[in-house]
Amino acid sequence: MIIETRLFGEIDVDESKLIKFVSGIVGFPDLTDFLLIHDSEGKKGIQWLQSVQEPAFAMPVMNPLLVKEDYNPVIEDELLKPLEITDPEDFLVLVTVTVPKEIENMSVNLMAPIVISGETRKANQIIVDQEGYEVKYPIYEILKAAKERAGE
Repeated sequence: MIIETRLFGEIDVDESKLIKFVSGIVGFPDLTDFLLIHDSEGKKGIQWLQSVQEPAFAMPVMNPLLVKEDYNPVIEDELLKPLEITDPEDFLVLVTVTVPKEIENMSVNLMAPIVISGETRKANQIIVDQEGYEVKYPIYEILKAAKERAGE
């Protein structure tokens, strides 16, 4: 299947790689089919959730553990049931990244993680009602320090 995107041009998509949001995503309930696109760094940095239905919509996401090592929100089992996760180790958690004009204000939303089942490729954005997780958790300095430690 070929999809046209604003950021990445034309992409040949293996339909088995599609991610289906069971309830859409916050602010965009009608967008349910996505593809996870990795940058040249693979899964180590920012990735993109590219909408299959809306070519202009691609949302930057990342593994929250890259910026908050102790990230471990409590998620009700009831919210995970639609994803049909059978193996508790077979899922991916991502958080959305906001990159404003002033890149130093880059942040991630720790209150609304995206959980994706590795087996069913079903996903849901969960709202976490837990203290200590911010909607705009600043990450610029964390990423800068990590890059410097890696010698880049």
